[in-house]
Order: sequence, then structure tokens, then C-alpha cells
Amino acid sequence: MSFTESTKKAFNEVADYILAQLQSGEEANINLHAEDTTFVRFNNNKVRQSTAVEQRSLSLHLQKNNRSANLSFSITGQVAEDKKRADQWLAVARKECDLLPEDPYQVPMQNNGTSDKTVKGHLLSDIDVFKMITEPANGSDMAGLYCAGPLISANKNSKGQSHWFANESFFMDYSLYMGEKAVKGVYAGTEWNQDEFSANLAQSKNQLALMDRPKKTLTPGAYKTYLAPGAVAELASMFYWGALSYAGYKQGASAMTKLADKEKSLSPLFSMRENFAMGLSQPFNSLGELAAEKLEIITKGELKNFMISTRSAKEYGVTGNNADLYEGPRALEIMPGTLRKEEILKELGTGLYLSNLHYLNWSDRMNGRITGMTRYACFWVENGEIVAPIADLRFDESLYDCLGGNLLAVTDFQEIEPSTSTYESRSFGGKKVPGMLIKDFKFTL
Repeated sequence: MSFTESTKKAFNEVADYILAQLQSGEEANINLHAEDTTFVRFNNNKVRQSTAVEQRSLSLHLQKNNRSANLSFSITGQVAEDKKRADQWLAVARKECDLLPEDPYQVPMQNNGTSDKTVKGHLLSDIDVFKMITEPANGSDMAGLYCAGPLISANKNSKGQSHWFANESFFMDYSLYMGEKAVKGVYAGTEWNQDEFSANLAQSKNQLALMDRPKKTLTPGAYKTYLAPGAVAELASMFYWGALSYAGYKQGASAMTKLADKEKSLSPLFSMRENFAMGLSQPFNSLGELAAEKLEIITKGELKNFMISTRSAKEYGVTGNNADLYEGPRALEIMPGTLRKEEILKELGTGLYLSNLHYLNWSDRMNGRITGMTRYACFWVENGEIVAPIADLRFDESLYDCLGGNLLAVTDFQEIEPSTSTYESRSFGGKKVPGMLIKDFKFTL
């Protein structure tokens, strides 16, 4: 029996056991996050660490007398042992409920239906990993992390709902080095294609060769700038920091407040939605509520929807859209435009080509202003040709400008930027984003 099949069987048995132990006046919601992951670290195009991680974690949300307790604990997949652990943690949750104050915005349990989806993948065998990754990188100083295997999310509650989502996926997150110079690449999906990975790596090698030219130092100012999909993905990450939260909006903490209040606008070239059809994340939240497959967030520069959890809907008297409690997107897609890949440098003319950004943060949240640094393969372009790599620059830019009146074009292609987080466990999620051509992107240092 595979890891996915055995985990599904064990989760159902343990979750059903917990729910059967509930006493009068108690309701419970149970979530599972599990993985069976191969981790391989590379340095100087050699394998430096190869290991495997198998783990299953249960999160228990118990409601009792208008009080709520939340606990998480590991399970083994051995049902008898896991039932003993469940008994212990259920007892702890009951004690916490007795001590906690009442929760005025507690979301009552309800049956949000059932769903069951498993995405089968075609991954490299553990034996093939080393050859398939290192051979195309011969002659390069490559460092990176390869992660692959089943990733699972599941949910059950005491009202009868039941959800299951699993996929067999991988990512190869890597950098190529030339002394202190480096370029970054990522290849991810559910179906490993050796030709695609080799092409991905070849593009990074080409960029690294360009990095060997003398570096150009630019003065602060506003420059016409092309943001490649990797840079746009970093820019889009700021929408996860409360910018699209309805609770954040009501509490005066959303960077999109002026867009919502019609004080500011974005470009009609900019549209963004949540799209679970991409298969990057489970469509149900931690309460087991199923989100719509697609939700328009910003359409042609106008805000259509905040992310609204059921808790916020209850608190503020509005209709929710089954967002998770943190009210951030889980499957973000920025829609493509009409700029073709072969026309990017020509349309840029003279300016900056930025492959990546990092260290992003709000510099003025209420005006949608962010700050950050250029990173990796960033170039100065003259008359449609790459001339030189640039010295690092710090930018300070408003989303209302770069995604508003200064947005000149959006590419007709998109790239998937997967979540590569492995803190405590691998995570679902990612973004599908295009590149963007921007007038007067502002640099301060």
C-alpha cells in the first residue's frame, strides 16, 4: 500500500475515532497535513545531503460551551498508537476549553460537503535523481534543493464533512554561481520532463554568462523596467501580507484600502484572481469550507473581492467567500497580456531587466508602497540589447504606480512559481504570473 493510500486509511480511522469520543455539547474539526518527501541538497553540482522525511500532523479544533481550543500533534500512521495520542490531546483540548473565555465570533460547525482528489505524478526515481539533475549542469557550480513526493491535506468534522487532497509533486530550486555572481532558477510540477529541465538550466547558464561582463553602477532614479515572472512573483507576495484581507480592510490595515474606496486605481492591464483549477493547493480551508474554483480579485484594475473568512463575515455582517482565517490567497494567478517573449527587449529599449527581487517589505502600507532589492540576474539594456549586469539597487515603489498608470504591458505567457517553503514541512501553494513592463520604476539607493 502506498504512503498516500495508507495515510488516507489511517486518517479516516483516527479522525472517526476522535469524533466518536465527543461528548454532549462538543463539536470538532480535524485537519491533516502529511508528506513523504525525498530531499536532496546539491553544492558545486555534487550531492551533499540525501534524506527522506515521512510525517503526518493532525490539528484538532474543539468547540465547547462557545469556547474554542486548537491543538496540533504528530501521528505515526499506526492506528492503535495514534488513537492513544488522540485520547491524550482530546483531554488537553477539553481542559483548555474550560479555562478560555467565550468566543463571540466562533464559527459554528456545519457540513460543508465532501471532496476527494488525488493528483498522480511522474517523479524521478531516487536512483535517477542524481544523474538527471547533475548531468545537464556539468561544468557549473550549482547549489540547490530537490524535493519530491506525495503531499496531502485532509479534513473532517463532527457534522459529517470530509475532504481529501493529495498530489505527487516536485520542485528543484537552484542557483548557478560564478564566484560572487549568481543566477536563480526553479523547475517544478507533477510530471518531470528532462528536456524541460535541461532547457530551464540552459537559460540560467546563458544568464550567468552575461553576468561575467563588467558591472554597471546606476544612480538612483526612475527607470523603465522589465520585471520577469520571478520578480513579479516576489512583487505579488505582498498581496499575501494582509493586503486582500477583509478584516484588514475593516481594521485599517489593508494596502488596498484606497483601491477599495475608489481613491486610487490600477491599470486596466492588471487582473488577478484565485484559481484552484491550477492544482497548486487544496480548495478547502482549515474549516473544511470549499472555495469557488475561481474568484475574481482585481479585474482590469478594479477591486472585485476581498478575501473574506466566515469569521470575518460573522463579525462584520457581510457575505464570506470561504477564505481561510488569515484571509490571503492560496492559488494566486495574475492574468497574461499581449507582450510576446521575443519582443520584450525591443519594447524595453533602454532600461532595466530584473529577473528577481528580494527583501520586500511595506515602506508605506496605506499607500501601497513597498521597498526591496534587486537580486541575481539583473541587467542594464540599451537599444534592445543586454549590455551589462548591474550593481544591486534598492527600490521604493507604490503598487498604485507600477501596477497603475506606469504599467505599460503584460506578457502573453505565464510561469508557475511554486511554494518552496520547507520550514517544518513542505507546503502547498504557489503563483502563476506573467512578466511586466513598467515605466519609471523608482530606485532610491
